[in-house]
Amino acid sequence: MRAKTPNAVSEEDAEQAVRTLIRFAGDDPRREGLLDTPARVVRAFKEYYKGYRENPEDYLTRFFQEVENYDDIVLLRDIAFASHCEHHMAPITGVVHIAYLPHKRVVGISKLVRLTEMYTRRLQIQEKLTAQISRALEEALKPRGTAVFVEATHHCMTTRGVQQTKVKMVTSKYSGAFASKDDRALQNEFLRAIGK
Repeated sequence: MRAKTPNAVSEEDAEQAVRTLIRFAGDDPRREGLLDTPARVVRAFKEYYKGYRENPEDYLTRFFQEVENYDDIVLLRDIAFASHCEHHMAPITGVVHIAYLPHKRVVGISKLVRLTEMYTRRLQIQEKLTAQISRALEEALKPRGTAVFVEATHHCMTTRGVQQTKVKMVTSKYSGAFASKDDRALQNEFLRAIGK
């Protein structure tokens, strides 16, 4: 689902906001080293938050059905990402592992990376990110199950506040066959494959 832009802001207004923040931090935005900073920050924001201009269907509508009846786990692990937390706009960095059990269709593996990047290029909380990736796969591929595992460092906690530099947050979302309470074999196979 494409995120809405409720109040479009001009680049000029955004640059002025950056100048205000520079003054708030205690510096002079007219200083030589900071003259081009507002424009650079606006360009960076376009890159950091480009996921708001994208849609999962952009990546998951083309799939392949000629899979010779392959129906075992499809797993792409160690997808590195950088995002920003919606509470402090501080970086979140980590990895995502994605698996699914196909039902007559698979998607190109680069699309799993693009799907991850789309959701990480928004203001996020890790729990929501994990659920969004899982839901997008379920809706597009109709697999027999999905597994998404995210491990990340939240710089809002490592560089400010409690300043715990070695802490990582882990979230996971299982659906379908991966979520069976009676048979954890598939979930365990996934966790072993990603080294957990």
